[in-house]
Amino acid sequence: MANDQCRGPFAVALGFHGAPMFELSIPAEIFGLPRPEFGADWYRFALASVDGQPIRTGQGWTISVDGDLSLLAEADIIVIPGWPTGDSTVPAPIAEACRAAHARGVRLASICSGAFLLAELGLLDGRRATTHWRYASLLARRYPRVAVAADILYADCGDVLTSAGSAAGIDLLLHMVRRDFGVARANAVAKGLVLPAQREGDQRQYDDSMRAPPPSDRVAALMTQILSRPAEDWPVSRLASEAGMSLRTVARAFTTRAGCGPGTYVLKARIARARELLETTNLPIERIAELSGFGSATSLQQNFRRQLGCSPTAYRRNFAPGGVQTGSPATASTILPM
Repeated sequence: MANDQCRGPFAVALGFHGAPMFELSIPAEIFGLPRPEFGADWYRFALASVDGQPIRTGQGWTISVDGDLSLLAEADIIVIPGWPTGDSTVPAPIAEACRAAHARGVRLASICSGAFLLAELGLLDGRRATTHWRYASLLARRYPRVAVAADILYADCGDVLTSAGSAAGIDLLLHMVRRDFGVARANAVAKGLVLPAQREGDQRQYDDSMRAPPPSDRVAALMTQILSRPAEDWPVSRLASEAGMSLRTVARAFTTRAGCGPGTYVLKARIARARELLETTNLPIERIAELSGFGSATSLQQNFRRQLGCSPTAYRRNFAPGGVQTGSPATASTILPM
């Protein structure tokens, strides 16, 4: 066990065959890394498996653990890494241990698809939760009693917490450090990881699911045209005329096929084009606004922030090649201990 000389909350990560190695390493890094600068008032950490035997991760690596599920009975925090989304069955020993821990007030925190385990146990019923944007619609369909929020990095319901994709587990666990020990310690941990203590924006900026549909009918053909030429004017009257449908019928068809009305679909197509240009070009924001159909930089900025939770400039900084600037050797030497 890591940090066994400390007296803070006892955090246990649940290991199982096929568990993602990265998601197991996140709680080990946040909760298990020795931090003598904090003294004895820090987390204790352990990795548990069902039977206490080594596990083979999803990457094919075999790693040893600190004990079996009895560790969950001692835990103050249980971290659940990505759980298989194709099989909703939770082995009885894991289900019993998690339910018993929850009943005695333990905080259960899931990373990425780990939310599926919590949902299957009924621990997310009536609660706000999130998961990776790829799985959000599946989680909502399979567990309709869960209030799935596909756009956030993490959700904190007090005793049950969920995070979006794998790296969002870092955001969630840093949030837990802030909750347990305050902003200063959370910032110190984040600085050690060379990460922002709180990321700008939310999960929507990572969703690249806007794709042209298969050319199966007139509405699909229109959707493809909009995606390829988003800067054009696409009033519902034009869509109805080109599809040979009434205004009401074409609006209903878009809602059925795209999950949103024509106006929203056009907006999403323009956002998608703006994202592409921000990622792949050095064009000024004004020109990107023009090419993506927003007309002005102000309109692009307002809609971009409303849809993705961050500004176009921040998005480019995060995703454009060369967006992260490295310091010169002289600059680096000023921040390294000599």
